Amino acid sequence: MDTDFSSSAIVINTDGMGHGDEGLRHRLLSNYLRTLIELDRPPQSILLYAAGVKMAAATSPCRAELTQLRAAGTQIIACRTCLDHYGLMAQLPGEEIGNMLMIVEAQAAAGKVIVL
Repeated sequence: MDTDFSSSAIVINTDGMGHGDEGLRHRLLSNYLRTLIELDRPPQSILLYAAGVKMAAATSPCRAELTQLRAAGTQIIACRTCLDHYGLMAQLPGEEIGNMLMIVEAQAAAGKVIVL
């Protein structure tokens, strides 16, 4: 089984994963991100927009996993417009705040785009 995500962009555009209740959505996304951390080749980028930016906030149940992925070399890009809309600008490291151009460029550079 090939688990090389190193040329993949993962898109997170909702506040969790799937369509269950909030607790389940958050748990599933945390589990997914933890699994990516365990891979020898984590994704090239994680792109967050719309309600997905909530998952990168300091208070998010997924913040620790995103920090670990960034430390492993994954580029994290959260949409500035969306962060501003939800009042979350101050809750992310500056190097993770981007714009739609950066998101589009990361998608174009990826060998595969996976939308959760």
